[in-house]
Amino acid sequence: MTIRKSALQLLLALASLAASTAALAQAGAPAAAAASAVTANSAAAAASVPARAGMGTEYSAKGADTCLGCHDDESPGYSAKALFKGKHAHRGDKRSPFGAGGLQCEACHGPGAAHSAKGSKKNLTTNSFKADSFLTVDERNQPCLGCHQDPSRNAWHGGAHDRSKVSCADCHRMHVDRDPVLVKATQPGVCLSCHIKQRADFQKPSAHPLRNGAMGCSDCHNAHGASGPAMLNKPTLNQTCLSCHTDKRGPVLWEHAPVAEDCSLCHTSHGSVRAALLTKSPPLLCQQCHSSAGHPSLPRTGASLPAGGAGGSVFLVAGSCTNCHSQVHGSNHPAGAKLMR
Repeated sequence: MTIRKSALQLLLALASLAASTAALAQAGAPAAAAASAVTANSAAAAASVPARAGMGTEYSAKGADTCLGCHDDESPGYSAKALFKGKHAHRGDKRSPFGAGGLQCEACHGPGAAHSAKGSKKNLTTNSFKADSFLTVDERNQPCLGCHQDPSRNAWHGGAHDRSKVSCADCHRMHVDRDPVLVKATQPGVCLSCHIKQRADFQKPSAHPLRNGAMGCSDCHNAHGASGPAMLNKPTLNQTCLSCHTDKRGPVLWEHAPVAEDCSLCHTSHGSVRAALLTKSPPLLCQQCHSSAGHPSLPRTGASLPAGGAGGSVFLVAGSCTNCHSQVHGSNHPAGAKLMR
């Protein structure tokens, strides 16, 4: 009887202790949950942020509040606070660094306890994403590519920008109200700061309307890599061109062979001093394929221009060959075999 009573008292004591522990755990549940989330995210971040000698391994106690204690500047073109206007600081999105349980600034820049400590070598403790960083381009890109994984970036590794060691921060800006490279009107300015030949082409009389903000480089190219030529959005040049120039798509009854083969046989993509982005002026353009011997047995050369040795020819003024052959991309007219109707 005494043994049973002692066992019962022990069970009651254990039950009371369990209830007390549960109450304490419930009272500290938010803190425990936050700590658990931070621990889980810390492990994930530690796997994505490169570790280098001198870099910190411990996270700051107050997260973004620690960072903003110093980085509260409002310099032109950059502001730490402007991050909160973009998607990266969206607290309602669990995928965001500032989402529930996220590591905030340290999700991208790496553990910041050593960086915020007095006397530390600031530039060697976190990923600054700047060109003068002590980290390599691949190491600086790793936090970005760790989150931004989708089909449009499948070809980044081994692509032209990756081979040229272009970092994500060379094109993108996170600490601004709107990333310039994601806005059609400002995107060409970012791309053409490196692609200077194309910048000159777009200033020519005949060019795609990038200067007017009606078109962006990403309308044709995928900067994150593509399996096709010149990182085009479509597998071939013609498919890319015809996604906008649908009136040239066909099929047509009378087909002009170069149209179906390659648009660049006649046109240049970025800009030309000739109308319609032509690579050469007619009739020289046409005579690259069409021999002058059979039509009408006279070569259309400069001598046939007005005041030339041949006395001038109507076939070389205005649109030249297109004065007659106006349907150069193809014709559906029953009598359009010569692309004249």
